[in-house]
Parts: sequence; C-alpha cells; structure tokens
Amino acid sequence: MEKAKVYFTKEITNESLVKIYNELGIELKGKVAVKLHSGERGNQNYLHPELVKDIIDRVGGAVVECNTAYDGARNTTDKHQKLMTEHGWSKYYKVDIMDSEKPDLVLDIPNGKTIKKDYVGGHLPNYDSILVLSHFKGHPMGGYGGALKQLSIGFASSAGKTYIHTAGKTTEPNKLWDNVAEQDKFLESMADAAFAVHNKFKDNIAYINIMKNISVDCDCCAVAEDPCMQDIGVLASLDPVAVDKACLDLVYNSNDKGKERLIERIESKDGIHIIEASINLNFGTTDYELINID
Repeated sequence: MEKAKVYFTKEITNESLVKIYNELGIELKGKVAVKLHSGERGNQNYLHPELVKDIIDRVGGAVVECNTAYDGARNTTDKHQKLMTEHGWSKYYKVDIMDSEKPDLVLDIPNGKTIKKDYVGGHLPNYDSILVLSHFKGHPMGGYGGALKQLSIGFASSAGKTYIHTAGKTTEPNKLWDNVAEQDKFLESMADAAFAVHNKFKDNIAYINIMKNISVDCDCCAVAEDPCMQDIGVLASLDPVAVDKACLDLVYNSNDKGKERLIERIESKDGIHIIEASINLNFGTTDYELINID
C-alpha cells in the first residue's frame, strides 16, 4: 500500500492554510461544507474565524456545525446560532447548524465494530464536498481531538453524539450520562462513525489539522486549561488517520517539556485506540510520508 502523504508547515497563518491545501492537489467540488469547532462560550483556546478566512474563501465553503448532547451554549439551535454570532463566525461565513431540522440522516455502517449506524445532521446531503478543518489538542474524553474526532462527534447530531458516547445504547441526550460506554467502546464507536462520514464523501473530502493553542482540553470545554505546549504548525492530508497519527508523532517527538501534560491526557484515555480501531476497519493508514513545505 502506498504511503499517505501528509504535508506540514510551521507557519500558522491565513496564507499557510491556503498553501498547504493547494499542496493536496484536490479541488473540492460543488457545494462545500467546512467542518470546524466554533468554540464553547468561555473557552479561550478555540481557533478564531479570522485565522481561517482565506482557506474558507478558497474553497467557497459554508461553516457547518451540529448541536451538542450536553448542556451549554450549543445544545439548541437558537443558542448555537447566537454563539456563532458572538464568536464572529456569522460575520464572515454562511453558517449551517446541520441538525437544526429533523429528521437526522442515518448512515449505515455494515462493518462497524461497535455501532452499525451513524446519526448525522440532516443537512449533510446538501453538500458535495467537505473540508475538515480541525484544531488538534487534547480532549477530556477522547484523549485527543483531531480529524477523526471531527468526522465522528463533529458531524453527529445531538442524538448521534449520544449514540456514539453510549456505544449505541441510546439516542436520547437526557440519558447520555447514565449510559456512558466503556472507554475503548466509545473510541471504537467514534472510529465507526468517522468511517461512515469519510466513506460517504470518499474522494471529495480533505483534512487540515492546526496545531495551535495546544491544551489538554477540547474547545467544547467552557473552562479549559491554558495551552501546555508551544504551537507546532499545520498538517494536511487526504487521509484522516495519517494526519492524526502525524500530529501525535510530532507531539511525542517534540522537545517541548509541556508535551508530558498532553501525553498524560492522551494515554489516560487510551486516545491512540481510535487510530487502532480505524485501521481495523481498513480505514486509513499510519504509514505516511511527512512532506515539509517550508
């Protein structure tokens, strides 16, 4: 099997995001969804809309999100849209809360190890291509968050997020915390769901991971730790497993003493297991070539 190509630059700018996307050699067709994390109210680490304006303009995309399954500023469409305005996303882009209307779109996962279907935002069929624009950092439940987390939890509706977190026990958010899955089952469910979305779009999907404001906590945390590592750069690939693995390798091989805090978070949640589960689905590869474009 040919190695996946993962492109890398130390520069984290509007210009570098466009440059690294162009290196992928793909033109996302038709109506493009740009999936990113818009940030929970109170979070200080999320990537701001000004940083990604040029790349979103480059692909002509709409910013897409789905509602959360837990209390906060994004668990209803009205609150979510208000926060998108507060955080500046609506100022620059068309914003689509994809599960603002029911029913959800249900994607079948015949080869899924833990879940056999994925509930995603019902507006997803309105798009022809996807740019998955991920903020790589730690995560209090998944260990780390990158492209695979965006593909799975990010595209899932509030019901779908519940289904993934409970490994298929329920789609009712009010029952989530009483049915949280065993950790590896949760990570396997994320891998199953990530495969479902990637497989739907196949050759019309690209991935950019931004290693900036690297905290142990997710942008979904209203109260988050400050970054524990210095910024590293931007990575891009057509393979979500490869781009996440490359980010993890950069963390582990870093000389930054702050990496120990992030590695502790990743390993305490067995974060690498989402990559192992993806490989077991014959989804993506950890065999990659890192291409520095600086």
